Amino acid sequence: MNKEQGSLAIHSENIFPIIKKWLYSDHDIFIRELVSNGCDAITKLKKLEMMSEATLADDYKAKVEVYVNAEEKTIRFVDTGLGMSFDEVKEYINQIAFSGATDFLEKYKDKSSEDQIIGHFGLGFYSAFMVADKVEINTKSYRDGETSVHWESESGTEFEMGEGTKEEIGTEIILHLNEDSYEFSNEYRVKEVLDKYCSFMPVEIFLTNENAETQYETIPSDEVTEEDTVIEEIVEEPKAEENAEGDDAEAKEPVKKTKIVKRPVSISDTTPLWTKHPNECSEEDYKEFYRTVFHDYKEPLFWIHLNMDYPFNLKGILYFPKVNLEYENAEGIIKLYNNQVFIADNIKEVIPEFLLLLKGVIDCPDLPLNVSRSALQNDGFVTKISDYITKKVADKLSGMCKTDRENYEKYWDDISPFIKYGCLKDQKFQEKMREYVLFKDLDEKYMTMKEYLETVDAPEAEVVEPGEEENGEPTEPPKTTIYYVTDLQQQSQYINMFREQEKNAFVLTHSIDQPFISSLEMGDDAVKFQRIDAEVTDEFKEDVAEEELKEQTDVLTELFRKAIGKENLEVKVEKLKNEKLSSMITISEEMRRMQDMMKMYAMNGMGPMGDMGGETLVLNANNKLVQYLVANKEGEHAELFCKQLYDLAMISNKPLSPEDMTAFIQRSNEIMELLMAE
Repeated sequence: MNKEQGSLAIHSENIFPIIKKWLYSDHDIFIRELVSNGCDAITKLKKLEMMSEATLADDYKAKVEVYVNAEEKTIRFVDTGLGMSFDEVKEYINQIAFSGATDFLEKYKDKSSEDQIIGHFGLGFYSAFMVADKVEINTKSYRDGETSVHWESESGTEFEMGEGTKEEIGTEIILHLNEDSYEFSNEYRVKEVLDKYCSFMPVEIFLTNENAETQYETIPSDEVTEEDTVIEEIVEEPKAEENAEGDDAEAKEPVKKTKIVKRPVSISDTTPLWTKHPNECSEEDYKEFYRTVFHDYKEPLFWIHLNMDYPFNLKGILYFPKVNLEYENAEGIIKLYNNQVFIADNIKEVIPEFLLLLKGVIDCPDLPLNVSRSALQNDGFVTKISDYITKKVADKLSGMCKTDRENYEKYWDDISPFIKYGCLKDQKFQEKMREYVLFKDLDEKYMTMKEYLETVDAPEAEVVEPGEEENGEPTEPPKTTIYYVTDLQQQSQYINMFREQEKNAFVLTHSIDQPFISSLEMGDDAVKFQRIDAEVTDEFKEDVAEEELKEQTDVLTELFRKAIGKENLEVKVEKLKNEKLSSMITISEEMRRMQDMMKMYAMNGMGPMGDMGGETLVLNANNKLVQYLVANKEGEHAELFCKQLYDLAMISNKPLSPEDMTAFIQRSNEIMELLMAE
């Protein structure tokens, strides 16, 4: 074999700056690329053997070895794959393994983001030049009669190649690190990178520090294999006390052990849990995998094992962790793999945004990756994968609700923020999950919206007479009201009213609940949600004509407006069935939601929002305090009682301001002093 010299067969003075600056977002990625190349070479060799186009030795071992040498500032990658011939090195290395180099450079010369470079160019080997001043290749092809090849390049633009001295089939790549990359000759730094990218590659991967002292271990002699380097044989005599049971005790045989060079331990788990069929995996397997991968020792609630072969290949496991959106970071970790090679965390093109609350792994060999394997092309295929994952999650949850309701209810408080967030972010997910969203009622029982509606009477549609249509359009059909509470303590007075009338309501205390119910209303014209303090409905009132209460309403409106100092205060007098209730505040659902929205805008820097009002003071004509005010509107203490009744109503609706609370307490003391004086 003649030696050969030359320049790489492209405009390499332009391509290498691109490789160094644009193709890879992290310099440590070269380790993943070179180890992946070794794994690919081994996989190809095994396939050739299956097709009877290659013969492997009886003692053949598929492995990739990584050697670091801090003294020489090198890192070596050695695989037992199919190797390369002289011609293959010329084709795959010297010509940079892709066509249209000029077009490539022209297309991307003005790009500055590695995410914009699409990937089928096969540039993984050239990531070595990100960290090395000099790169060497020693390789020997599996084909009979092929001699080994040595290739080297110091600049990344000029190369030398000729006959090598490698005897074993496979490839060795030696990187002589540049001054800025000496860290990659450190064992612990390389171990960190291998753990990140290569923990689940399908080939065993070993890391060796060539500067470290040899380590040894002692094992039973009958466990020694041909691969072990034996140092010495050791015979351990049994201890004397072990034969102290008497003359008739059975004598123990000496224990034979062997001291060997410590066996290397593979960094890679070649058959991770997601590659197995769910029937092969136990509950403890799933939990142990979760602890190992995510370092989370809080047990997951449950999990979904994805296993799909058609129309694309996708496997994975999604875990539902305990998530408290009020106090914890809402983002989980979804690790994306391509043929067991780690690509990235939480790629939003593949993983629907709401699923990023979960933890898990997804392995999809069919994903269209870019050169650096760290970003995805946005195409219809990726969308199909995202839709499939969403469907599988919805199927799992709806199936659990239908067939395992007890556990579904047990998990609900933990998973409900995730499900509601998903319904807000993904319309298809909401359509699938709508009937399986649970709500907790006033008795702390869980029910779906459909189950709740079955317990209440739907409103009857009004008969629309000719001429009653508005602008030629028919009036809106009646809606069934779903009542809810947001604060069990604050709204306790209203809750008691509901219980007295045997009415039920949902308890919605989470911050995500308000936008969630608004989303449900938009998708269902037949229902509306209303907080229980939005109005006093007919169930709580005696059947009295408004005219009977008009005089009292006029008197009390004038009296309270003057006492409270609010000229626009709306006052309604009703005959409530519960005589002990004196006063309450109602705010229409629409007005309250608008107020909440304005508060949110104010919190987001939109400026302060003034008091929008909108509340109605409801006074109970059946209550003795209210009756006293009607009869003593000019009385000495009328103003005092008006203020007290107003604050009592406000307290049951929302917390008083510090100033109002101070006045309320002082007034309460004053009223008790009046009682003592009588």
